[in-house]
Amino acid sequence: MELADRAVGLLLSFTSLSIFTYYTFWVIILPFVDIDHFIHQYFLPQEYAILIPVFAAVALLCLLCIFIGFVMLKSKKKRA
Repeated sequence: MELADRAVGLLLSFTSLSIFTYYTFWVIILPFVDIDHFIHQYFLPQEYAILIPVFAAVALLCLLCIFIGFVMLKSKKKRA
């Protein structure tokens, strides 16, 4: 079981490091590269650099609120 946990941890670390590297390059370095350079074909337009994290944050906040609501409803049923 410990080996499976280490494999999952390694996979999650690699995935988060890859996303961080991609996003950092996209937001910080890419604006200084010429528009006609071939590297631009591998990245989305710049406006998505703001929209994607905002959408992810809103979705996470909604899921958190739903979870808290379910926990509150469940604890209310236990008391009654």
